[in-house]
Amino acid sequence: MLDVQLKRGLLEVCVLSAIKYEPSYGYQIVKDMKPYVEITESTLYPILRRLEAAQYLTVQSAEHNGRLRKYYHITDLGREKIRSFSEEWKEILAIYQFVVREERSNDQT
Repeated sequence: MLDVQLKRGLLEVCVLSAIKYEPSYGYQIVKDMKPYVEITESTLYPILRRLEAAQYLTVQSAEHNGRLRKYYHITDLGREKIRSFSEEWKEILAIYQFVVREERSNDQT
């Protein structure tokens, strides 16, 4: 089972990555992430609120088919969070490779 805090951080970066190239709205973000990670709208919206509070994204409302829809835009700080994650992930991958190497050595003996 993935550590809750780790999963939370990973999901935050995934959400930011979903809006990295263009603004999007909740349902579309869920659809865009679906091939890679399962996330429900009930999980997504608290993440979006946390990211907004941390100034990683901004929100603008626009009318769509007679209803207001919230569009989420990544900020420069959000882009920096993605860059930082990418650098940290290299270290995590190195640790993973070490752990797997140890397991492979034990499997071969």
